[in-house]
Amino acid sequence: MGFGQFIRSKREQSGIVLNDFARRIGISPAYWSRIERELEKPPRDELIFRASEVLFLNQDEAFIEAGRLPPDLVKDLGRVVRLYREREDEPHE
Repeated sequence: MGFGQFIRSKREQSGIVLNDFARRIGISPAYWSRIERELEKPPRDELIFRASEVLFLNQDEAFIEAGRLPPDLVKDLGRVVRLYREREDEPHE
């Protein structure tokens, strides 16, 4: 599932119509419709944050669906990669 489909699913589950959702996050319904239909790439970080707030989503989950690291992790990318690799090397049961 892509970011647009993910957000559309969450928006519909919340019972928020597209026009109202777009107004709440401050963009045009036409643009957001293209995002939801996967005709546009995931939007800029600010809009992912706003969409997450309106839908009460975990922001990390929204960024993962967008195929990006959350902005606070980007600045710590080296540390994140090292922690991931260390965890990956641990024996699994």
